[in-house]
Amino acid sequence: MRHILKLAIAGITLLTVAPALAADGQAIYKANCAPCHNAMKPKLGDKANWVESTIKGKGTMPPRGGHPNLSDSDIKAAVEYMETIAH
Repeated sequence: MRHILKLAIAGITLLTVAPALAADGQAIYKANCAPCHNAMKPKLGDKANWVESTIKGKGTMPPRGGHPNLSDSDIKAAVEYMETIAH
């Protein structure tokens, strides 16, 4: 019974934490990425490399999108958000 209870609590925790992570990615994207990416859409074929490209910089985009204060986790959250809105 304890095992089932622990699994239920873990599941509920994931369901409540996951939307918060998505919201953080959206906020990070809007504050740091949207000004450029609303005008210059990323190449959809490059999705697998978006996190690495954002951290290292690519083309005209500087490392960390020009925001050195963003952590790797921040960048990953923003990229995951970008994947949900990419067409």
